[in-house]
Amino acid sequence: MKQTVLIIGLGLIGGSLALGLKRNEEITIIGHDSYSHTLQTAKRIGVIDEMAVQIRDATECADVIVFATPVSETIRLMKEMPNWHIKKHVIVTDTGSTKKEIMSAAEELKNAGITFIGGHPMAGSHKSGVEAARAHLFENAYYLLTPFPGENKAEVKILSDLLQVTKAKTVEVSAEEHDHMTAVVSHFPHLVAASLVHQLAGENEQFPFTKQLAAGGFRDLTRIASANPIMWRDITVQNRTELSNQLQVWTEEMIKLQNLLLHANAEDIEAYFSKAKKVRDELPITAQGAMYTVYDLYVDIPDYPGVISEITGYLAEDRISITNLRIVETREDVFGILVISFQTMDDRAKAVACIANKTTFETYIS
Repeated sequence: MKQTVLIIGLGLIGGSLALGLKRNEEITIIGHDSYSHTLQTAKRIGVIDEMAVQIRDATECADVIVFATPVSETIRLMKEMPNWHIKKHVIVTDTGSTKKEIMSAAEELKNAGITFIGGHPMAGSHKSGVEAARAHLFENAYYLLTPFPGENKAEVKILSDLLQVTKAKTVEVSAEEHDHMTAVVSHFPHLVAASLVHQLAGENEQFPFTKQLAAGGFRDLTRIASANPIMWRDITVQNRTELSNQLQVWTEEMIKLQNLLLHANAEDIEAYFSKAKKVRDELPITAQGAMYTVYDLYVDIPDYPGVISEITGYLAEDRISITNLRIVETREDVFGILVISFQTMDDRAKAVACIANKTTFETYIS
């Protein structure tokens, strides 16, 4: 069945969704972006089939409209939507990271007879912008849908079926469940990461060499603190109630841990770490989670000229793409001096085989 999809907002998520949907030759993608350069780039590199310079240029022919814009901008556009010329049975969705405010704003659309189904593809990248868009971005990632209670199941199925070509795993949850769960596993960890970096900054004033030692575990634990501060400002404000609740739970956990340290009972402390290890080891590392994940490979290499270019050359020969490369100087709890990051677990597995076949270097997966 031929369908026309209008995607408003052509950043990493909107662009990747467009490319993923274009796998289905029955789907035509019309794109709109407030930045004309982005819109033109999307057309030039084949992310979209047609350009809509003005949103209203495309609303009349769209079967599905996707808001891939920041939540505040999505809400603003939703308020304008009842005045647009749209198809009678159009389905409207979004890709926002928080859902309660979106679904509250969507009540007006519902009252106007417009079907709105909230959406959140739980995938991302270290890169941004339409030129970073990838058709495979959502593969094996959870794509959460938040329809209104009692929403027409047929409408939800149309959207879910449309998304199947992206190879994402669609799951229906309520807006309240969505915001609570993402607060736990995505939004709150950003607060923790940011607070740890602030703590490091304070320590570094008195002990300037501290920053040089902040590699290994600290670097990995705080990686997400490098995310876009404007985006996370908005997410934090929009999900502030859930985050405040999580902060209270975290504070209670830290008091519990402080008491463990003060009592210095070795068995209790070991049990605390053992439980954490058990829960962590049971996490679904084979699938995309709520936050963008890089797949690191540690390579124990000798120190001689050209060794890094030797390894990257082997990977290039096997057409294995890497996203990052770094030398670890502080190697506490780290097995290899060279860390190579990959975008997918499959790429990392291929790299392990490649290095094993062509060198004697040992590799480790953290």
